[in-house]
Amino acid sequence: MELSALKIFLTVAHERSFSRAAAKVHRTQPAVSQAIRRLELELGEQLFDRSSKTGTLTEAGRMLQNYGQRLVRLAEETESTVRDLRDLRRGRVLVGANEAAVHTLLPVIARFRQRYPDIAIDVRRVPARQIAVEVQQGSLDFGALTFHPPEVGLLEVPVGSDELVLLVPPSHELASRRQVAMEDIASEAVIAHNDPSPARERVLRLFEDRHIPLRMVISLPSLDGIKRAVEMGLGVAVLPRRCALGEIARGHLVAVKVPELSSPRSIRFVFRKTGELSRAAMAFLELVRERAEEAKKTELAVR
Repeated sequence: MELSALKIFLTVAHERSFSRAAAKVHRTQPAVSQAIRRLELELGEQLFDRSSKTGTLTEAGRMLQNYGQRLVRLAEETESTVRDLRDLRRGRVLVGANEAAVHTLLPVIARFRQRYPDIAIDVRRVPARQIAVEVQQGSLDFGALTFHPPEVGLLEVPVGSDELVLLVPPSHELASRRQVAMEDIASEAVIAHNDPSPARERVLRLFEDRHIPLRMVISLPSLDGIKRAVEMGLGVAVLPRRCALGEIARGHLVAVKVPELSSPRSIRFVFRKTGELSRAAMAFLELVRERAEEAKKTELAVR
């Protein structure tokens, strides 16, 4: 059933006149009559009572009018939704990140919201080792990682770098030090994240390889909890500097460099080939690339 023929039928039914309907849809009356006849042949039912001069609908005609109005409304809604997607007035971007990577996402999200306020951003907490798999399978549009994933068929955009630092409260004796050695941490009560991650495993392996004890006395499920515990003087923590920029700027925490641990880590966005991304995801990728260029210029300026 053609949608154009259905619209003509609904106009005739509403106007109760073939001639008035023809004028309204800008067709000749024979063309309107022919469209109605095609519908009747297709459905195998007469839609109008030909003995009536007022365009009276038959029972089949009344049923088609009822369902036809719904179909036309649904078609119009579909067209509107597709236009909104095309014009970036609707849509959703799915991003996978572990808790530490969220801090990298926020500047991109803020800029994206300014440019496309009607598109939803859904950041899902996913274990770092699982992110690339879900991107590859299409469950996520993007993933934020600090390592090169082994999964094939993925592209990546580096958006900056970060480093691990020792976070201590301002009153701590190590707070005045510019840098400390791993041995200096051995005597400290360490507060750690209880969610396994490649960064956590790397730190544990380094301490183990150097035969340096690490006293992890408190394990917490969130970075905010860890930072708050350090502020309270319950211990120290080894975390990415980017996670605590606000607390460091406000003087609530001090970041002390640990040369053996703090080699810069590249932060990258991974995604499938651009032809597989939605319009909303493509717009997000454009801003990620803008952010990457800015980060590159900033790093060159610092050097």
